[in-house]
Amino acid sequence: MKVGIIGLGLMGASFSKDIRAIYKDSIIYGLDKSNENLQVSFDLKHIDFKLDKDNMSKMDLILISIPVDDTVQILPDILNKIGKKTLIMDVGSTKNSICECVSKHSNRNQFLAMHPISGTENSGPLSSKKGLYYGITNILCEVEKTDQYFLDKAMKIFNDFKMKIIYMDPSSHDEHISYVSHLSHITSFILAKTVIEKEKNEKNIFDLAGSGFESTVRLAKSSPQMWTPIFLQNKINIIEALNNYIKNLNELKFKIESNQKDSIIKDLNSINRIKKILGGINNKNGK
Repeated sequence: MKVGIIGLGLMGASFSKDIRAIYKDSIIYGLDKSNENLQVSFDLKHIDFKLDKDNMSKMDLILISIPVDDTVQILPDILNKIGKKTLIMDVGSTKNSICECVSKHSNRNQFLAMHPISGTENSGPLSSKKGLYYGITNILCEVEKTDQYFLDKAMKIFNDFKMKIIYMDPSSHDEHISYVSHLSHITSFILAKTVIEKEKNEKNIFDLAGSGFESTVRLAKSSPQMWTPIFLQNKINIIEALNNYIKNLNELKFKIESNQKDSIIKDLNSINRIKKILGGINNKNGK
């Protein structure tokens, strides 16, 4: 199988590792706007050859793993260059704009919009992780617009990766992901910003930080180049999520200001249900 990967960061390089682990005879072609990432990918044997406009049509599969605004820019042109048996997939954390940009393309049926729920806060090919795609939840959008031949090809890979598949329309995907993923990253970034600003005046503040702080701001180490386009592309849903989040913060602030101990305990006990919810999800996923 000939596989092309556009974007050789965490998701792209990890996909190469996972494809090679299952499909031993795969030949991996890669493309990245960073010459350094491209060279590192050659050195680490993530890729065998450079992907270009001349060999794109020979690929069985092309994975696009670049910032979502760049995906919107290049996806229509990539669809112009592929062969009749080439499947295109993307891993973007937003789906509405990506699906819209190719909605009327003549080769739309060769594209499958997906969002693998996986990753880490690290970026670049050196952060690649074997097994990143294995056993995860993968959201597919507008499968009815993907030709059955290409959908079967994709499902074969997903089954070999033992993925759990969820089907959603792009709008619902972007709305729900704004709460469970995008808001989490914003919270982490802003918490880190708040503490960094305090640290300017109190140099020892990070000496006091425990594991709770570290785990909460872990996502703040994520790539700004990747997350800024996500925030802007999904801004309507994110603004709604932020308004609800700010409302809850203000309610807690007021209860603390007015010493409403019993009300705070009641709220925190209710919020503690998240342990049961997440525990059930982890059990279903075999974690």
